[in-house]
Amino acid sequence: MPGCCQNDHCASSASANAARAASPAWRRVLWIALFINAAMFGVEVFGGLQAHSASLLADALDFAADAANYGLSLAVLGLALHWRSRAAWIKGASLLAFGVFVLARALWGAWAGQPPQAVTMGAIAIAAMLSNGLVAALLYAWRDGDANMRSVWLCTRNDVLGNIAVLLAAVGVFGTGTRWPDLLVAAVMAALGVSAGWKVMRLARAELRAHDVQPQMRAY
Repeated sequence: MPGCCQNDHCASSASANAARAASPAWRRVLWIALFINAAMFGVEVFGGLQAHSASLLADALDFAADAANYGLSLAVLGLALHWRSRAAWIKGASLLAFGVFVLARALWGAWAGQPPQAVTMGAIAIAAMLSNGLVAALLYAWRDGDANMRSVWLCTRNDVLGNIAVLLAAVGVFGTGTRWPDLLVAAVMAALGVSAGWKVMRLARAELRAHDVQPQMRAY
C-alpha cells in the first residue's frame, strides 16, 4: 500500500535495514558464501559431466548463480535502498530464469541421455549439502532484512533443499537403474527457482514503489 511507509515504524525499519546492509559482519558472510559457492560450482560441473547427471548440472548452475548474486550483493553494500532493491530484482529475475532453464533441461533429458552414476551423484550431493548448510547457518541471522538480504537467504535455503533432492535422486537412480529420478529432481529444482525468483522480484518492486512515494510525501 502506498501509505504504509508514512509512519515512523516503516522509516525506522528502513534505517535499521540500511545499517545492517553496511555491517562488516554482513560483508564477511557474503565473501565466505561467495568463495564456497564458486568452489562448489567447479566441483559440480566436473561431477555432473562425469556422472551424466542433469540434477547435478542444474545444481552447479545454481551455485554459479548464487556466487554471482553474492558478488552483486557485495557491490551494492552501503548504497541507498533503491539500488539494493534494484539489485534484488535482478537476482530474482536470474533465479526465475534459472528455473526455466532447468525445466527445459529436464524436458530435454526425458528424450535423450543415459542413467547417471548414482554413487558419484550421492557423494557430491552430500558435499554440496554440507557446504550450503554452513552458508545457511551464517546467513540465518540476516533472513529478515531488506529484499537484497532476503534474496540471499532464499537462494541459500533453496540450495539446501536442492542438495537433499539430488541426494534422494541418487538413491532413486541406484534403486531403479533409470534416469527418471534425476529428471524429476531437476524439475522440482526448477519450480523452487521460479517460486523464489518471483517472490524476490515482488518484494523488490514493493520497496521501489515505497521509495518513490517517500520523496513525494516529503515535498508536502
